[in-house]
Formats: sequence, structure tokens, C-alpha cells
Amino acid sequence: MKKFLKLTLALVFVLGASSASAQKLARVDLAAIVPNMSEYTEAVTNLEALGKELSTQLEQMQVELNNKYAEYEKSVATFSDSVRQMKERELMDMQQRLSDMQQIAQQDIQKKEAELMNPIYEKANAAVDKVAKAGGYAVVFSTAGDQAASAGLAYFDPAQVKDITAEVKKELGIADAK
Repeated sequence: MKKFLKLTLALVFVLGASSASAQKLARVDLAAIVPNMSEYTEAVTNLEALGKELSTQLEQMQVELNNKYAEYEKSVATFSDSVRQMKERELMDMQQRLSDMQQIAQQDIQKKEAELMNPIYEKANAAVDKVAKAGGYAVVFSTAGDQAASAGLAYFDPAQVKDITAEVKKELGIADAK
């Protein structure tokens, strides 16, 4: 997306000031659109369920490790050196498995998030494309409200750049809350 934005900005500057002013420019606030899509709500629910499941597994592993450590602490004075080393190695192995599981869980959530969210953003972008083509816009900037910095721009005049967020919502069948 950033690469696309940079190419778009380069195109605008290459066209020159007189040519660029003749082009129709628009902006869209995807952050006001995507969370209102029904697919988004379902994806967030699925991600939360996965997060909860993985969190439960991690908590169970942590409880098991804590219990083993407490057991070790209670009996360490009675262990021979070889048994003590074996128990310490076992505790370190459990700690490493817990750490590995935390990393795997984080990766699983990121992978699932991409799997669920990418089609949603593709659908939103397709609606932006459709509205932009229908409106004859040469460039559509993705902004957060009227904030130029969110689009990687130093400045733009919101009055001069049409906001097509409502049109994209309509294209996606999202009721505009007023």
C-alpha cells in the first residue's frame, strides 16, 4: 500500500502543477469503512477466539511449570547432585517449551489475522477502485479524516480533494451512521 501511495505521489508530481490541478483527486478514510464491514466483525470474533484458546494453553503450561518449580523448591535439599541437575534441566526445558509456545502462538495469531483481514481490505480496495473509476478520479489518497500526514502528505486542502468515504460505504452496503 505504501509503495502504491509513493508511486501515485510520484505520478502527481511528474504530471506537473498545471496538469495535476486539472486532475480529479479524492480521498477515502478506510479506517472509517473497514471496521463497519460485517466480515470485519466476524474476523475480529474469530481472532479473539483463537487468542483466548492460545492464551488458555499458555496459562496451563505456565501453571504446570509453576507447580513443578514449587515441587522442586520444596524438595531440592533432599536431592543428590545428579537428581537436582536433572530436575533443573527439566524445569529449563519446560521454560523453553513455554517460550517457544508463546512465539508460535504470536505467529499463529499474525498469520490468522492476515488470512482473515487481507480479503476484507481487498474488498474495500475494490470498492474504492469502483467508486474512483465511476467518479473519474485520477488519484485517491487514503487518509484518516482530514489528516494529510496519514496519507504521507505534508499538506492537502480537504476542500479541494473530495472525500469519497460515504460513496465507498454505500458501494459496500454499509449504512452511514449519522
